[in-house]
Amino acid sequence: MENSKKFFSVLDVTPTTDIWIPDYLEPANRLVAKYGGTYLARTGSHEQLEGETKEAALRIIIEWPSKQAALDFMNDTGYAPHLEARTNGSVSHHYLIEAKDDLA
Repeated sequence: MENSKKFFSVLDVTPTTDIWIPDYLEPANRLVAKYGGTYLARTGSHEQLEGETKEAALRIIIEWPSKQAALDFMNDTGYAPHLEARTNGSVSHHYLIEAKDDLA
C-alpha cells in the first residue's frame, strides 16, 4: 500500500533574500512535525561529488511516514504563505522520493 511507505523530501535552497527566513522556520518546523516528518539534514555543509555543478546554499532532507503526509504538509493552508515567501525569496527545488529500490 503506497500510503504506508516512507518518502523523503530532498530540497536544495539558495536564498535570494533572507527577509523570509525568520518567519519561516518556526511554522515550517511545527508543520513538518504535525505531519510526522523528521528533518534528517538541514545544512550548508555539503559537497557535490558528481555531475554538472548545481550550486545550493542549503540541502534539506525530510523523512515522511507516507506520501500523503508530505502532500498534506505542502497543501496545509497554514504553510501556504511561508511556502510562497520561500519560493519568492529563493531558488528552490523540491523532490519527493519514495523509499524503495527499483533496481534491486
